[in-house]
Amino acid sequence: MTNAAEITLDRLELLHTLVRIVDAGSLSAAARQLGTTQPTVSRRLRQLEAFWGVQLLQRSTHAMKLTEDGDTAYQQAKALLERWHSLDAELRGREATALRGHLRVLAPSIFGQEQLVPALVGFLQAHPQVSVDWLLNDRLPDFIAEGIDCAIRVGRVEEPNLVAIALAEVPRIAIGAPSLWPAGTPVPQTPAELARLPWLALRTFYADEVALRHRGTGEVARFPITPRLGTDNLQALRNAALAGVGAGVASAWAVADDIAHGRLVHLAPDWEAPPLPIYLLYPRSNWRSPRLKAFIEAMRAGFPQVRGVQPLRRGAE
Repeated sequence: MTNAAEITLDRLELLHTLVRIVDAGSLSAAARQLGTTQPTVSRRLRQLEAFWGVQLLQRSTHAMKLTEDGDTAYQQAKALLERWHSLDAELRGREATALRGHLRVLAPSIFGQEQLVPALVGFLQAHPQVSVDWLLNDRLPDFIAEGIDCAIRVGRVEEPNLVAIALAEVPRIAIGAPSLWPAGTPVPQTPAELARLPWLALRTFYADEVALRHRGTGEVARFPITPRLGTDNLQALRNAALAGVGAGVASAWAVADDIAHGRLVHLAPDWEAPPLPIYLLYPRSNWRSPRLKAFIEAMRAGFPQVRGVQPLRRGAE
């Protein structure tokens, strides 16, 4: 059995290999990124496991998962390597702004396709030696298992193990196609009139009740709905609304062009749904690397220019 005395590779290199395996998702992918072979990567992993006397990864034909010890080792190794690179850069006299390395960021599927790309591009242009995996999905990830550095999320966040940095909020409005009410009759203007329409539900944020607040008085009105269609995807709700299936509550930016061209109508314009907060999230246990800190600052600076968002209201979480 390999023991500590037989380990000849630099331990930082072994730690780097562990982090690369987890971030890449497999030994073969890590080998390609490191410019070596899979047997070499596998041997380094065994050496590290032998050095500590613990199993770091559980591997099967189709999956790879960190053990509890492996999770601890990965987190600490990633933080240690980041600190080492920062120290190396400082002592070698490189400018602190010359960040390098890789980030994995999860962003909302539709919002991340359009609205957030300019801020992302600005970050990449400011830090040409940093690369980003820009993953688009509306779910909350398993940060450790998936190697996600941070996530941008629309909506409330209640997970206590996450740091949540508030960035902005998204206004929401009630919308519907003109075919939803009889031709020649006025557009519905009140919650009571909206309650008589067929409805769509964006189940991520509302399922069987709609809540609206009057823009002027602050009065809140609620009414129950029995959705003809429920979905967890904003684009699907928009398409169903365009087809006249029902009214819905949507992010104002997502339907602005449809309203401008008459395909959809802003219903009860004196009323609005509660805006959705936007957060940047990362695990509370994570040490923030210089590049993650720079990304957070880039998002903070870039969000005022993001189309379709507004500054957080006083008292917003």
